[in-house]
Amino acid sequence: MRASCSKRARAVHRWPSRVRRRERPALGRRHARTHAARPEVVLITGMSGSGKSVALRALEDAGYYCVDNLPPELLQPFLALEQQHAASKVAIAMDVRSAASLPALPAQLQALREQGLALKTLFLDATTDTLVHRYSETRRRHPLSRADEADQQRALVDAIELERELLAALREQAHVIDTSLMRASQLLACVRDLVAAPASHLTLVFESFAFKRGIPVDADYVFDVRMLPNPHYEPPLRALTGRDAPVAEYLRAQPEVALIEGQIRDFLAHWLDALARQQRSYVTVAIGCTGGQHRSVYLVEQLARHFAPHWTTLKRHREIGAG
Repeated sequence: MRASCSKRARAVHRWPSRVRRRERPALGRRHARTHAARPEVVLITGMSGSGKSVALRALEDAGYYCVDNLPPELLQPFLALEQQHAASKVAIAMDVRSAASLPALPAQLQALREQGLALKTLFLDATTDTLVHRYSETRRRHPLSRADEADQQRALVDAIELERELLAALREQAHVIDTSLMRASQLLACVRDLVAAPASHLTLVFESFAFKRGIPVDADYVFDVRMLPNPHYEPPLRALTGRDAPVAEYLRAQPEVALIEGQIRDFLAHWLDALARQQRSYVTVAIGCTGGQHRSVYLVEQLARHFAPHWTTLKRHREIGAG
């Protein structure tokens, strides 16, 4: 399902476009090592205009050596060089400007994982409506759009859809982040949380959202809880969220809430081991209600708390802007 961004959300869809490369420390100041350790690598890719520069900036601030727009054919030589230089954390951004080399990239990434490389791939995505709006604001040309096209709006949409096709195989291997309704600060926090999770373990991401603002495109599983009693219609609870104690007490007292919470827990408990055996790095579970403020937020909090002792868990509340 494709979601259109609301007028309220559109005001925050400006993304910084420049990322400084982190200065490489002088080799003489590096700690001596008896052998070259494999670096921890994060690959940032995704749709043009989705916020890759913001994501790379988050990694730079976290101490990663960042390289923007590395051609795919240089990936393995570059990583070999970084290993010789004893780099511990490396972030690489790739995009559709390397279209000719993209078809071979998924196989390269799989081979690197099989060799034991600690590799995380983050794919930033957004709805077509959102991307069109961002390009309209910045007045920049999409890298695949044709300058000689009479209808530039149509040319932009066509370029975005072509980019989706070219990146589809890469998207399948990555953890998808839907930036359609994210502020830059939210994306920065999201990327920092994701890269902090252990690369060798499955990470569960629980996300609350409002159906009226669209289903997150990064969700692996979506649960609709709009049938549950709604605290919005209780005047003392209306301005609160599912993280507040009075709302939690109200929902905890509803038999239907306990039933669906147990069913979601049982479903995930049954399948998580199988997903981990597939070498999945992340599984995103989206819980949606009407406004994304009460029921879905409460269930995300409960599910994250339940699974935290056994799995690496993250939580995001899309509509209330908190994790």
